[in-house]
Amino acid sequence: MAARAPRTSLPYTLAMLGFAAGAVAIGRLVDRFGVIGPLVVGTLLLSLAYIASAFAGNIWQLAIAHGAIGFGSSATFAPLIADISHWFARRRGLAVSICATGSYFAGTLWPPIVNQFVASDGWRQTQVGIGLFCLITMLPLITVLKPRITLSPVLAAQAVSHSARHSLGLSAGVLQVLLLIAGLACCVAMSMPQVHIVAYCGDLGYGLARGAEMLSIMLGFGIASRIGSGFVADRIGGLATMLLGSVLQTFALCLYLWFDGLTSLYVISALFGLVQGGIIPMFAMIVRDFFPPHEAGTRVGLAVMATIVGMALGGWLSGAIFDLTGSYTQAFANGIAWNLLNVGIVAFLMLRRAGRQQLAAA
Repeated sequence: MAARAPRTSLPYTLAMLGFAAGAVAIGRLVDRFGVIGPLVVGTLLLSLAYIASAFAGNIWQLAIAHGAIGFGSSATFAPLIADISHWFARRRGLAVSICATGSYFAGTLWPPIVNQFVASDGWRQTQVGIGLFCLITMLPLITVLKPRITLSPVLAAQAVSHSARHSLGLSAGVLQVLLLIAGLACCVAMSMPQVHIVAYCGDLGYGLARGAEMLSIMLGFGIASRIGSGFVADRIGGLATMLLGSVLQTFALCLYLWFDGLTSLYVISALFGLVQGGIIPMFAMIVRDFFPPHEAGTRVGLAVMATIVGMALGGWLSGAIFDLTGSYTQAFANGIAWNLLNVGIVAFLMLRRAGRQQLAAA
């Protein structure tokens, strides 16, 4: 059975790779054609891929279908977040955060429902049902979205005055690279508790069920964190909110090193969910603050792609460190180190902006 484990993880791996690639590709289409057309294409691909996966005859066919599922599902995350950011000025942070919260609600709502149908009807019939459900629910919802926004001359002028070159003294390419590294680093750190908390509890002797409960608590508090981060971002800005969340994430990871009692782990997991959930939506806020609006879909898609790669890398890296050391202590320390890299990048950007503002005032 152990020899089959890498192959059984192949569909999930390709789904994540498809999601990462789709975030960029569909985001670029949204920038060019507006949100409705690309979302229709993504929904059709998602639905057909789910149905096709039910007829897979081997693991490779199933993996390819899951790659298409990941690509299609990406249309309703980064591209949709980028689009919603165009329609709000005063409450943009809250709008982006609420939109991003959908994935956390889905992660809480759908697993028990899907498990029930798999147990009663089998996984193939369940895959077909999911595909049909996406088709008949998502397409009508897409039609209520607004068409492509047209910027007024005033908003266009504001976009230039808030550009990366003007506000930070950095080129757009340099800022994008920094955001990619920050997204990778923060999610390598974020993946440690999210991916390994169940196994960690098993290693400590508390049982896998306890770890699953902690993961549910973590994701539940993540919903509150995402919405709350929107309120904070509307008051202090996306950069400052990301720095706050990243510093608190570092602190929460340190708590995992200092405390390993059962009650402590429940509390720390809740705290971790409360501080980390709002980090990802802030990439969209930063993109809208420092890049032209017509590039938002592509830029946000690139940032989300980096976070997906970070989650995949972090999950694997933490497992490899555990295999080498026989303990999760070094794995948590590795996550803290990666998160400090993210904190350093965001702090650097804030210092650059403050310096430019002081220079302009002088």
